Amino acid sequence: MNSTSPPNGRLPKMARIRHRFPRPALTDIRAGAAQELKRLRLETRLQPGAEVAVTAGSRGIANIAEILRAVVDSLKDAGAKPFIFPAMGSHGGATAQGQIDVLNSYGVNENSMGCPIRSSMDAVEIGVLSNGTPVYCDRYAYNADHIAVINRVKPHTDFNGCVESGLCKMLAIGVGKQLGADYYHKAFLNVDFESTVLGAAQTHIDRGKLLFGLAILENAYDETASVHAIAPEEIIETEQKLLTEARRLMGKLPADPLDCLIIDQIGKNISGTGMDTNIIGRALFPDLYPMPPNAPKALRIAALDLTEKSYGNACGIGLADVTTQRLVDRIDMHATVMNAFTANTPHGVRIPAAFRSDKEAILKALDTIGLTPPERSRTARIKSTLHLSEAMVSEALLPELRDRSEIEIVSEPEEMVFDSNGNLPAFI
Repeated sequence: MNSTSPPNGRLPKMARIRHRFPRPALTDIRAGAAQELKRLRLETRLQPGAEVAVTAGSRGIANIAEILRAVVDSLKDAGAKPFIFPAMGSHGGATAQGQIDVLNSYGVNENSMGCPIRSSMDAVEIGVLSNGTPVYCDRYAYNADHIAVINRVKPHTDFNGCVESGLCKMLAIGVGKQLGADYYHKAFLNVDFESTVLGAAQTHIDRGKLLFGLAILENAYDETASVHAIAPEEIIETEQKLLTEARRLMGKLPADPLDCLIIDQIGKNISGTGMDTNIIGRALFPDLYPMPPNAPKALRIAALDLTEKSYGNACGIGLADVTTQRLVDRIDMHATVMNAFTANTPHGVRIPAAFRSDKEAILKALDTIGLTPPERSRTARIKSTLHLSEAMVSEALLPELRDRSEIEIVSEPEEMVFDSNGNLPAFI
């Protein structure tokens, strides 16, 4: 298809920028994770031949296959018999095989890991919190001698607390499978998120089978910044400190507020809500868990496509104002609805007005920003909320960006380019 860029007074001219964020990075992933685990002296914490159930989640964590392989190898070196189990709620269509398929898409399978993968949707109740909330555990993990919990620590997209998305939440929800995920997401409308997640994590710790936690921090470039091996009794306190660091490392939009934010791709491998609410400034539960006062603000959001690795799961599409028919055609309604209703967020999958092309969707969004002429709008375009180091910004934003040391203006503003179908070229 030929690319064309006809002058259009209703569209802003856009310039490419480079946004620099803090960039600590772990260069040798497997060696770094192994070195961290050595500090725990695992051989002193388990009996030879002990079975260890290792969590593997469904989020798109950078280098997760290398990290998990380092965990498996370290456990073998300590004399244990590790296996991996999918620690995810309704992802993969809430089926045992579907969850194996999700892991395989990240390069996590029996051949690459050098250990069995045991997948089941069965869960066992291991306790009840003081507020009446049950705590569940995957049946394979329940029958193992130990559990090793591995997850990325980052701000949660729905809830706020001293711990958010990380090891404690994995123990509360991921380890509890679809049964636990379904119950907890319903319960969070009635009980406190923080105390419930902390209580569930403490239940696993008190049970005495939790061997260690491995917390992963990522930088704004979708790279592994650091890994942290944590003894069970230190997980809750350490995760709270790591969350503060995770916030510091997060990327952000180049300007705030915006009239229009164009997002090329959303998806479950980008964020649990398809697009990270901490980046776009929109809450799934604005009444119960509102965004903080300093959250970014975008009057209109146009979501243009769904990632391949989302496998049709379009949870979070309801956060957008407009979309494209191309994205809608990619939606697997079974996977999307299963995930949305397990997470108790049916509103998050309401499909916004869908247009035939990117150009039409963007024009419609800009038609609804008030009295500001679209060509003078504060508009930004990003590949996804996980990829923020490169962006396109409208001409109106350039005066305030030119003097910011962390931002480099790579090109001068030009007319937006669309192909013969009215779609934008891939964001490179």
